[in-house]
Amino acid sequence: MGMYKYIQKIWKKPVENLGETLRNRMIEWRTSETVVRVEKPTRLDRAHALGYKAKKGYIIVRVRVSKGRRMREKPAGGRRSKHSGRRKVVSKSYQWIAEERANRRYVNCEVLNSYPLISDGKFHFFEVILLDRVTAAKYPKASWVINNQGRVYRGKTSAGQKSRGLRKK
Repeated sequence: MGMYKYIQKIWKKPVENLGETLRNRMIEWRTSETVVRVEKPTRLDRAHALGYKAKKGYIIVRVRVSKGRRMREKPAGGRRSKHSGRRKVVSKSYQWIAEERANRRYVNCEVLNSYPLISDGKFHFFEVILLDRVTAAKYPKASWVINNQGRVYRGKTSAGQKSRGLRKK
C-alpha cells in the first residue's frame, strides 16, 4: 500500500487510531476561532483527492459548525415575528454551511471543495479548500473555478449539489 492508503485507513476509525493526539487537537479547536487558516491539511489523502495542491494560491481553512438549532425557538411573551431567533436552515448540510462561512471570511477566494474532519457532541469540524482568485488564475487547470464566482452560494460545490439532490440522475 502507498502512503495515502495508510492515511486513509487511519482516518476510517480516528478515535481508535489517533486517540490522544486527536483529543488534544479537538480541545484546541474548540477554544479557537470558528474559521482558522491552517498551514497544511490535516487529512492529506482527502485534500489531494479533492484537488488540493501544495502551491501558492491554495488555502486550507478549518471551520467549526455547531450542531443542532434545527427547531424554531419558542417565542417568549407573545407570538410576534421578531421573536423567532436564528436557526439552521434544514435544507442545507453542515458541510455546505461550513463552506459558505469560509468563503464569507475569505472574500477574495473561491471554494474548491471540503471534507469532514471529526465531530463531537457539540461541533462539526470541516476543512475547506479555497483558491485565491489572483494567484490561481495563473494555473490553467484551476481557471474554471475562478471563472465561476460565488459557486458556493449557488450550491455548485460537491456538498451543495449533494444537499440539492443532484447526485443521482
